[in-house]
Amino acid sequence: MTTTRRAGVTGVHSVNRFVFSVPDLEAARRFYTAFGLEVRQVGERLDLYTAGHPHCWGSVHASGAPKHLEYVSYGVYAEDLPALRERIERHGLGCEPHPLSDGSGLWLRNPDGTPLQLVVAPKVSPSAKSRPSPRASVAAGQGAAPARSQVQPVRPRALSHVLFFTPDVERMLRFSTDILGLRLSDRSQDLIAFLHGAHGSDHHLVAFAKSHAPGLHHSSWDVGSLDDVGSGAEQMRTAGFDRGWGLGRHVLGSNYFQYVRDPWGSYAEYSFDIDFVPHDLEWPAADHPPHDSLYVWGPAVPEDFITNHEQAS
Repeated sequence: MTTTRRAGVTGVHSVNRFVFSVPDLEAARRFYTAFGLEVRQVGERLDLYTAGHPHCWGSVHASGAPKHLEYVSYGVYAEDLPALRERIERHGLGCEPHPLSDGSGLWLRNPDGTPLQLVVAPKVSPSAKSRPSPRASVAAGQGAAPARSQVQPVRPRALSHVLFFTPDVERMLRFSTDILGLRLSDRSQDLIAFLHGAHGSDHHLVAFAKSHAPGLHHSSWDVGSLDDVGSGAEQMRTAGFDRGWGLGRHVLGSNYFQYVRDPWGSYAEYSFDIDFVPHDLEWPAADHPPHDSLYVWGPAVPEDFITNHEQAS
């Protein structure tokens, strides 16, 4: 993968890993395996991989308690580490490493109290717009759709972004831009904000939606076609995970989506064709009215789609 960086700017370049705990590890194994991820048992946790990619995108631990976002790890360039350390010290944000982590890198807490790890790591956010999967053209006079029995399992290619709940979107936006060096892509009042990496990323690496408490709303996974988004939904329905939202197309980010509800009330998203923000482009960030920011087309939003089922720590 070709990496990029924005000259003269210090900031995180990737979501290196998101880490959360759930009551039942076997439920997590079943859900993410059905979703199409490669789920590997490592000691007492599950690590989440995508097809053909060496990076571990997420880790799930068993706690015996309700689902809980434990910490978020961001990838940084080595040359940015001293300036990030100085910011953390100047603002008094440092904290001890999370006990479920390997302890490496810099540690700080965001305004909601969630531990963050900044670690020197390869840039795994895309440095160019994701390309559609190649597909053979079908000549006139031939059927294009495969037989149902011949549909191949959907296997996401990479983590696109993660959306978190926060009680204060404005405060989290200031922290993310001032401390982490993320940049605003788009927002809708004080309800939601989408942020991209300064060194090039999808329209959003992370997003923050208003709620009563911090938490994990969804992880979003890149697939290679609109057909994969629909086939993924069918794949999950067949596996018994029939609640969610989609098929539809977002306004902010523009991606085609299908959300699948997990056993704990949050979501995993199949995403295709999200907007990309190059490292050398000033994205025209804007504040969009709520009625014109969520989706272009698709079914009505489920009533509990923005419900935070995670308890505040």
